[in-house]
Amino acid sequence: MKAEAAYRTEPPDVARQSLKRRAGETLSHLVMPLIAKAARPYLGGETIEDALCVAQEITRAESNTSFSYWDRGEESLQEIEARAASALKALSTMQPKSYLCLKAPALRYSTNAAVKIAHAAAQHGIGLHFDSHGTETVDRSNHLIEAMATVISPEMLGTTLPAALVRSAEDAEWAIAQGFSVRVVKGAWPDPSDPKRDLDTSFLDLIERLAGRARHVRIGTHNYALGRQAVERLAAAGTSCEIETLLGLPAAALIGWARQNGVKSRVYIPYGPGYLPNAMGVLRRNPRLAWTIAKAQIRVFSNSKAPRRSAPAAQSPASLSRSES
Repeated sequence: MKAEAAYRTEPPDVARQSLKRRAGETLSHLVMPLIAKAARPYLGGETIEDALCVAQEITRAESNTSFSYWDRGEESLQEIEARAASALKALSTMQPKSYLCLKAPALRYSTNAAVKIAHAAAQHGIGLHFDSHGTETVDRSNHLIEAMATVISPEMLGTTLPAALVRSAEDAEWAIAQGFSVRVVKGAWPDPSDPKRDLDTSFLDLIERLAGRARHVRIGTHNYALGRQAVERLAAAGTSCEIETLLGLPAAALIGWARQNGVKSRVYIPYGPGYLPNAMGVLRRNPRLAWTIAKAQIRVFSNSKAPRRSAPAAQSPASLSRSES
């Protein structure tokens, strides 16, 4: 049975949509081939070894890393477990220490699998963190983290709080009480009960709730203004925090500011065969994002055709993650 359905957590389509949105959805399908080609520099590769090569450039730029295997939704549970074990072994040789991100749907919400991975993580001294999905996955994901906490220190475990989900405020209280690290993100899966909530406001509301109370907060954004506000609020409360950005997103300004102010940064490196298909799904649900990427690639193409005295050096995936938009 494929696990792909577990990732499709968007609310059902509504009959009455604006002309602008329908046009955006049509556009997103038209630009998918262009986006698929453009997305290659944003990937960590097919294997953990590929991702580690990307990480070498990032660590040389004084940023830490985290890794996440994105499956196709077709792998067996045993294969997912083997992938995690292989990644933990590979990450054990890294300096500075990284951590491994997991996806509860890929684990089929199996407590046994989660505990086995936690034992391996404890053996190698590698932290574990659960990525976020839709609101209906959260209780089962939290149950897996609690099971892991029976065999590994809570300080080595983390959870993700999407600003898009109404329940994240309650989940923040749970994470604080458990002593887990927290990553705050805007979230790609809207909450069916409040699909139009203001994500920036909700993001900062979560930061305020965590300030002075959470063990450690990872600020999951490349947005300069939002990231800076989050850091300042957490720092004022004496809360340990860092900036964590997705490989390939333009975060140089935010990372530079953080470094100047003594705040660590980290780059999330997705790898595996499932990243691109899942990213395409996110873009189909967010036509505005698809259009933004398409415009950026059109600018790149136009600039490449314009006469110039000398051609710039090609950027590696790591350097793309540090470049300005």
